[in-house]
Amino acid sequence: MSGTLKVEEGRDRVLVQLDRPHVRNAIDAEMVAELHEVCDGLERRPRILVITGTDGVFAAGADIRQLRERRREDALAGINSGLFDRIARLPMPTIAAIDGPALGGGAELAYACDFRLATPRARFGNPEAGLGIMAAAGACWRLRELVGEPLAKEILLAGRVVSAEEALAVRLVNELVAEDELLAAADRLAARIARNAPLALRLTKLALAAPPGAHPRFDDVAQAVLFETEDKHERMTAFLERRRSDR
Repeated sequence: MSGTLKVEEGRDRVLVQLDRPHVRNAIDAEMVAELHEVCDGLERRPRILVITGTDGVFAAGADIRQLRERRREDALAGINSGLFDRIARLPMPTIAAIDGPALGGGAELAYACDFRLATPRARFGNPEAGLGIMAAAGACWRLRELVGEPLAKEILLAGRVVSAEEALAVRLVNELVAEDELLAAADRLAARIARNAPLALRLTKLALAAPPGAHPRFDDVAQAVLFETEDKHERMTAFLERRRSDR
């Protein structure tokens, strides 16, 4: 894909590299449109998504030149929030591989992913209030769910920027790795995920996102679907045969 992304398609995963290094990977309308194209493909053919940045920057925010010109109707259209919600709802798990700053909209993109891997020079923050707006593309509720209300308020209301080490300590980040190991670590995580049954992954992700009132009924119905799959029978048969051979 030309434009703002570099995309590598694989059998069980897709790697997307944000590629606007001249503006620190600022998320503009073109990038939003191209990420929607990626989502189109992953909804038609579900695979694991890995998103990363370029040249030591994940994404330093939304494109301020475009953001300055947006008006009420643009906000109500949910340009960025709609995209990040779509990424969060992709059928298969998503991984953000973060090197350098993930700020503003870049942070919100990372928050929308299921996993976050980072290098020691990664940092997270939402400076939107300093620009006269709010972090309206998911941070005001995803961040609270991820790190708790006290830290979320420091980031959103007091402009605190969280270091990679702090992010790991509060589990905003799943793992810290060296810069030159970041994509390899994302591949290892994707490979661990891909060893599982695809439909079981999809239904488990839906169960995790379901409201409390949906449980346990949703879980029972999802399990009923899985109990009838050939994949379940084959995997359990292979497990029992391995256990017999180990005796």
